[in-house]
Amino acid sequence: MSIKKEIKYFIIRNFLTFLAYYALSLYSKTIRLKLENEETLKEHIKNNGRVLVYTWHQRFFGGFYLPREFNESPCIMISQSRDGDFIADVVQRIGWIPVRGSSSRRGKKALEEMIAGMIENSVGGHVVDGPTGPPRIVKPGLVILAQKTGAPICPVFISYENPWIFNSWDRFMVPKPFSKVLIRFGTLEFIPEDMDNEQFEAVRLGIERKMAEGYEEADSYWKKN
Repeated sequence: MSIKKEIKYFIIRNFLTFLAYYALSLYSKTIRLKLENEETLKEHIKNNGRVLVYTWHQRFFGGFYLPREFNESPCIMISQSRDGDFIADVVQRIGWIPVRGSSSRRGKKALEEMIAGMIENSVGGHVVDGPTGPPRIVKPGLVILAQKTGAPICPVFISYENPWIFNSWDRFMVPKPFSKVLIRFGTLEFIPEDMDNEQFEAVRLGIERKMAEGYEEADSYWKKN
């Protein structure tokens, strides 16, 4: 890599991360946040239960609020890339514990570290179609993590009243300042530890279907309110 790019990378890691965190902190104070169905999840965590929360890549910006709302430091997998370096630095300041890797890079080792992190910290977060898609397709990692940790999974449906929508592979969304954000938690679901390939795929597809249905319902919230 050229010296120019290395300097740019150094500036991003050492200066822009700090600015991004404080900009996000200020920005987050403009958002009107509404949580739904969080009581069961909070009680489960309070009783020392492990849990794995998950959502789509398109909506993970809303995850900014979870460590603050639950007073927890969940671990989350962040891609092993230079963009991921920046994201990992920011989310760590927010309260997440980044585990570096993805399905395409350092996947096995990152999965092992996520399992260890969840056993130690109880709460994990997972972006089920990240980091590069296909969009809204649940990858196997969620099911494997639940099997290996014994933690129930819990979908998090994040819906924005008035978002910016970017021209990315997943049509990534960011809520506009002074708008409302709905974070709706689904029911906790335990995953069988022993399954054959056919059963595993049926469970994965079932999660995918429930995610689609849950997001359709969450996004309809703004028409009713």
